[in-house]
Amino acid sequence: MFGWRVPSPNEAMLISGGRGRGDTPFKIVVGHGGFAVPVRNRVSFLTLAMQESEVAEPCVTQQGITLFVKAVIAFKVGDDPESIANAARRFLEDQSSMTALVGRIFAGHLRSIVGSMTVEDIIRERQKLASEVLDASKPEMAKLGLVVDSFQIESIDDGQVGYIKALSQPHLAAVNQAAQIAQAQADQAAAKARQESERNQAEYQQETSVAKAQYQAQIDQAQQTAAQAGPMAQAKAQRGVLEEQAKVATAQGELRRQQLVAEVQRPAEAEAEKLRTLARAQADATRLQAEATATSGGVVLERMLVEKMPEILAAAAGELRQANVTILNGSQGLGDLVAGLAVQASSILEVVRSGNGKRPGTVEAAAASEPSQP
Repeated sequence: MFGWRVPSPNEAMLISGGRGRGDTPFKIVVGHGGFAVPVRNRVSFLTLAMQESEVAEPCVTQQGITLFVKAVIAFKVGDDPESIANAARRFLEDQSSMTALVGRIFAGHLRSIVGSMTVEDIIRERQKLASEVLDASKPEMAKLGLVVDSFQIESIDDGQVGYIKALSQPHLAAVNQAAQIAQAQADQAAAKARQESERNQAEYQQETSVAKAQYQAQIDQAQQTAAQAGPMAQAKAQRGVLEEQAKVATAQGELRRQQLVAEVQRPAEAEAEKLRTLARAQADATRLQAEATATSGGVVLERMLVEKMPEILAAAAGELRQANVTILNGSQGLGDLVAGLAVQASSILEVVRSGNGKRPGTVEAAAASEPSQP
């Protein structure tokens, strides 16, 4: 539409040439459009955007020490109509001059406030310094229609004086000492932790070695036991065989002994007993012969032998029964033995008869041939 103007969002449109509102000789339009009659009205635009100004000012402290303070101011034209009108009256034709003017204003207040403080206070209370400077400049900034959004002190330096550095030396020394102590403690803790770790590793390795040795000993023992199991079982089996063989040999020896007793000892004992019995019988016959010779002569001896022969044979047979000998063939063997004794007795009788100078014959013949006695 012809004559209709619209400002940017960060601008204020000023329409002059008509009737103003209140004490303002021009119309202020912000955030919407407005109608301006060509030739009759004049339209101007005032920026409402944020602007920045820097301050780098040497300031003398209460102690007479010069400090170079650097600060940054963020400001803009106020949004209210009064602030826009104040700023338009002062900066509409040369809006770039706002930055320089704001910088000079803050520089003056900064020098003034730094002069009332010591270096220690400025360093320790930098935010207090910024607040005081901002509060001191607000009335002037309000008259100019400006609003300060931020005031920050970037740096404080004493140049070649070295005062700030000297102030920091005790703190630096204390900090360095604390840092060294902390580093030493950290190194000590690290060394302790490392030694503890090495000790734990050594103990673990020792326990592992001991466990491995025990396991290996158990394995070796098991292997030895397994290796000895076969020979031990074989030895036990052989021992059992030898024991059985010994039992068999003992049984065979006992059987052989019994066989020898039955085949050799018992017959020999029987033969010896037989000989002893015959010898006793012969001795008895000889004794009787001697007695007969000494008393009545050969006839009496012969008669005595004939009378005593059954008794002698009976005694010999009785002794044979009571003797601890084995007679083979039972009763038949005993009869044969007694018959042998009878034959031996007959032989003795013949010897007695021949000793008397008579031919062999019966006892009755010998008695008949003898002369009768009165």
